[in-house]
Amino acid sequence: MHHLDHRLARPSLLRGTQPPSSPIASMLHRLRAGLAVLGLGTALLAASAPALAEVKVGVSDWPGWVAWYVAEQKGFFKKHKADVKLVWFANYTDSISALSSGQLDANSQTWSDTMGPLAKGLPLKAILVNDNSAGNDALMVSGKIKGFAELKGKSIALEEFSISHFVLATALAKNGMSQKDVKVVNLSAGDAAAAFLSGRVDAAVVWNPWVAQIEKSGKGKALFTSKDMPGLIPDLLVAQDKAIKAKRKDLVGMIRAWFDTEKFIRDNPDEAAKIMSKVVGMKPDEYKVFLPGTRFFDAAANQAALTPADPKSLQAVAPTISSFLLDKKLIDGKPDAAKGIDASLLAEALGK
Repeated sequence: MHHLDHRLARPSLLRGTQPPSSPIASMLHRLRAGLAVLGLGTALLAASAPALAEVKVGVSDWPGWVAWYVAEQKGFFKKHKADVKLVWFANYTDSISALSSGQLDANSQTWSDTMGPLAKGLPLKAILVNDNSAGNDALMVSGKIKGFAELKGKSIALEEFSISHFVLATALAKNGMSQKDVKVVNLSAGDAAAAFLSGRVDAAVVWNPWVAQIEKSGKGKALFTSKDMPGLIPDLLVAQDKAIKAKRKDLVGMIRAWFDTEKFIRDNPDEAAKIMSKVVGMKPDEYKVFLPGTRFFDAAANQAALTPADPKSLQAVAPTISSFLLDKKLIDGKPDAAKGIDASLLAEALGK
């Protein structure tokens, strides 16, 4: 383990490994690389500007996070008196580093990628759930595979240590199997889809737009999707403790703005897709494939996610996520999930 050497980042549940070369590549790679370099070097920290009144929030390429631009463009931040500055990161890993090192007040990141910083004792709190992947990630199999029993000994292409890897581990465990029962072929998501379409592997775990492409080709179908693992792939707004203390009013306003945003996406999917697709350089109709597989969280879903007793809550699913990360040696030590959640801002936003 290289936890003493800050220059060596540990990858966590990532979405892709190469930085996108264009906005479209960015969406296609769905970059959600993980456990970023925690120490960015003293020179960089010394040079960081003093905190302004506004809340600086990192955003990268995932529908639940790109949706913040809907909030910005539709005036929802202003409506709720939230002084928010969205900071775009073409490389998701960099946004995790920026939050961990205190250069951001809050960041858009997955629960799995918050485990590493929490295990290191960093003062971060999940304050809002934007969405869960609900079909955007899937185990795709050829027509001749009818069930999990027939996957035994078969080759499955996926990106190692990524969300896809976690999806496979969960799917196998739910069906009384383990990774030893299959042959994992480590390929980037795009290459995994290509290998499957050309018949070089029997199955592949990929995310959209590849799920949709494979279905359209008629060469494969989903045997298991992120819809079958509710609560396990949450995408969050995670804030620094000091920002929660100093900029609470803005963060509460931001949560209120999110509920307007979720409703807007539900009521006006075409206009929402137009705003969101522009951010990542795609055509609105291309972007719409991502919306059905993303379960945007409203107020009620957030309350459930932040209530420890709920079986699909952040706290309840944390042991499953952290045991995968520990098993793959992606984090050092067990994170205290309860310490990484602050439900009080949600309660305040909802006037409770």
